[in-house]
Amino acid sequence: MTTNNDQILINQIIDGNTNAFSILVDMYKDLVFTLALRMLKNREEAEEVAQDTFVKTYKSLDKFKGDSKFSTWIYRVTYNTCLDRIKKNKKFLNDVEINEYTAHQIKSIDNALDHIEAQEKKEAIQRCIETLPSEDSFLLTLYYFDDLSLDEISKIVGITANSIKVKLFRCRKKLASILKAQLEPEVIEYYERECR
Repeated sequence: MTTNNDQILINQIIDGNTNAFSILVDMYKDLVFTLALRMLKNREEAEEVAQDTFVKTYKSLDKFKGDSKFSTWIYRVTYNTCLDRIKKNKKFLNDVEINEYTAHQIKSIDNALDHIEAQEKKEAIQRCIETLPSEDSFLLTLYYFDDLSLDEISKIVGITANSIKVKLFRCRKKLASILKAQLEPEVIEYYERECR
């Protein structure tokens, strides 16, 4: 399932070509760092985790079987490395308070967002995602910015696709409450009226 280019590089690395590993790192360094930053919310910690991820990847590359995409595999290594770092630092993450939202209210907020320019939407979501707990921001990053399927996310975090769907719904509720607080009330009121 892995792309041919990835597999060629992986084979070269296993055969001892360190230059091929540099190419692989260049291809995935932004992705790994972004995911680590979403989970850890600290640039220095994220940089260290990104380095640790590539060290682990290098050491265990021969265990990659190619039955999923390489990007999915490296997402999983990043995710687990972040979890290890969080446990090591014994960080306590504050949950965002969830207000009870009906599906209609969430849909209204989604509709309001659809009418905001694409770049503004992306920036607004990124800012709000950064305020969420680590796992939530990680899942939403995979969902919104990396366009991964439920099955792909399931392979990364090691829980069923149905559980991912439930977690994403909860994450979206948290995100909706943050977005609602940041969007101009008149915009939301207008779209809530229009959607009734």
